Amino acid sequence: MPDPTTIHVLLVIFIATLIRSTFGFGEALVAVPLLALRIPITVAAPLAVLVSVTVAGIVVIQDWRQIQIRTAAGLVISSLFGIPLGLLLLTRVNSHIVKLILGLIVAGFSIYSLTFKPKLHLEKDHPIWLLAAGFCSGILGGAYGMNGPPLVVYGAMRRWSAQNFRATLQGYFLPASVIGMGGYWLAGLWTSAVTHYYLLSLPIALLAACGASPDTSA
Repeated sequence: MPDPTTIHVLLVIFIATLIRSTFGFGEALVAVPLLALRIPITVAAPLAVLVSVTVAGIVVIQDWRQIQIRTAAGLVISSLFGIPLGLLLLTRVNSHIVKLILGLIVAGFSIYSLTFKPKLHLEKDHPIWLLAAGFCSGILGGAYGMNGPPLVVYGAMRRWSAQNFRATLQGYFLPASVIGMGGYWLAGLWTSAVTHYYLLSLPIALLAACGASPDTSA
């Protein structure tokens, strides 16, 4: 019989993966804060990124024709400069402060999603906005495995269709998450606990990822 912590992790991963597979983002916004209630955030963040690699791979196979390749590549390249800063935040700053920042990010993005409607419409990729979104995404990815919020803001300004939005985000998440896991490994954060929880949650994550419709988004 799994212990209460393992049951908590599995339930959170299932719900978060279902959200990610349906909308194209959001699993880290759900998973990391809830996982951090039971396991250290230094375990929660790498675990969320490993799950992200899995889900992104599945969605890319399904929707690769809808990916905006140049946009995804630009976001990945610019995120390379932000990931090390995020890793420094995670490894060098007091864990209570890291969790406080995480709470502010989740609250701020929730308010943005509910109330803000971007007036700026980018008909094509804008280098400054693209680089800024990728850089900020890299910081959040390195610190929390939470790359999504800056990408959602950029995608809203680009007015992507639902299919383009979902697919392009996965085209970014797949390489960015692999790079992020490399950073966690170099920082000594890819531990046996991360691998243990990932392997336990993998069947549930696959069930949620394959069960969600590939044609819905938000």
